[in-house]
Amino acid sequence: MNTARHTAHAECLDPPRSSPDLDVRDLEQRTRLMRIVTRLIAVSDLGSREIARRAGLPMQKISDLLSGRLEHLSVDELRLVYRSIESQLTPP
Repeated sequence: MNTARHTAHAECLDPPRSSPDLDVRDLEQRTRLMRIVTRLIAVSDLGSREIARRAGLPMQKISDLLSGRLEHLSVDELRLVYRSIESQLTPP
């Protein structure tokens, strides 16, 4: 089989991603949030279990965050953790 014809046929069956830039932007946003959240965790008096409880997330998600496993957390989950820690650090 002709490779060029096979490649052209495969492109018809598997169209390119709709927007690879969205994946990059999502990863950049999660990376920025992860850095902010890990710094907040470092200066807070809250333990990992308490942070997980306040954010309503499983303890494993906090462990993944602290281990740098960004692929296991969504932007929304990172925002939940951020809000749960920031509320503790903000004076009344």
